[in-house]
Amino acid sequence: MNMPNETETYIIAEIGTSHGGSLEKAYKLIDAAKKAGADCAKFQWIYADEILHPKTGYVQLPTGSVSLYERFKALEQPVSFYKKIQQYTKQQGLDFGCSPFGLKSLKKLYSLNPDLIKIASPELNHYPMLKELVRLENCWLRKKIPVVLSSGVSLLSDIEKALAILKPLIHNSHKSDKKLPSLSLLHCITSYPAPESEYNLSTIATLSNMFGIETGVSDHSLDPLLVPLVSVAAGGKIIEKHITLSKETDGLDDPVALTPDEFGLMVKNIRKIETLDHDMLIEELCEMFGEDVLETVMGDGQKKLAPSELQNYTRTNRSIHVMKDMTAGQKIRKKDIAVLRTEKILTPGMSPEFFYDIIGKHLKSDISSGSGLLQEMIF
Repeated sequence: MNMPNETETYIIAEIGTSHGGSLEKAYKLIDAAKKAGADCAKFQWIYADEILHPKTGYVQLPTGSVSLYERFKALEQPVSFYKKIQQYTKQQGLDFGCSPFGLKSLKKLYSLNPDLIKIASPELNHYPMLKELVRLENCWLRKKIPVVLSSGVSLLSDIEKALAILKPLIHNSHKSDKKLPSLSLLHCITSYPAPESEYNLSTIATLSNMFGIETGVSDHSLDPLLVPLVSVAAGGKIIEKHITLSKETDGLDDPVALTPDEFGLMVKNIRKIETLDHDMLIEELCEMFGEDVLETVMGDGQKKLAPSELQNYTRTNRSIHVMKDMTAGQKIRKKDIAVLRTEKILTPGMSPEFFYDIIGKHLKSDISSGSGLLQEMIF
């Protein structure tokens, strides 16, 4: 792991799926992350069926309106693709990180022994995947891999449930050999873009003190400096920010990502301020942004849904959906249901924590493929 010293912020360049399935573009993005000064180039391991239902709806991109499911389907790549980008990332002296989105991608990712595994905010309540992650981490034959958990579009109770499952990882949550802790947490707002004024960055210290783990920020705001720099003053030790070669291309996150020059500017300024003592740091930030802006972005430190992500709660995160048309009285089998994001037009289902409890139950009425499955629908 590339953590030169205790004062240095760990900076993740979130490439995600901005490569569009092109190795050449992936390499250019890794080069850009390296040149900008990032510590880690992070990707996303996509299998569309692990993320959403084919009927989930459409998303508006700079290139037009596209089926979200088909967009994810087009991003699926073989294991060899991820092996090649991992090898290239390591050759450039960067850590290789990646986000899984279900049991299949988690197991395949784990077999590559990445430098970190990032659990994205919508998967914070993918309890079956979190439990499988703990099982893999506790296998004595395997090397422990640092896990970074993002906490956007979540309530404090959601974070508590996730960390209760991941608790076995916290016992090793101290740094050694310049590595990230075995488990760390990112404060986040799941909105694209996320308004800087809603970031409430004092929550970083709230969560760190409450759970006793290192905390940082995953930033989806447009400003390359405001949230990242203020997060350092708020005690953040990790910063994740999307990077793209162009904001006008068809990557799902390209419109809110930083260009290489913007990312480099962010890193340069983080490295400039992170060694300052707290008083000098606050003074520097007040000069840069103004005291009122600084106070607004810091917020009150209470973990709550931001106004911009309120409508996403239960839709962006995971719930139980049926995978085919089913009729009243029909018995629910494991293959009939899935833990998915609801997203655009479907109805949310019950919490993934009940996934195994409802197998073998029966439906009270007909239900169409893709619909969220609720407790009152079964007996």
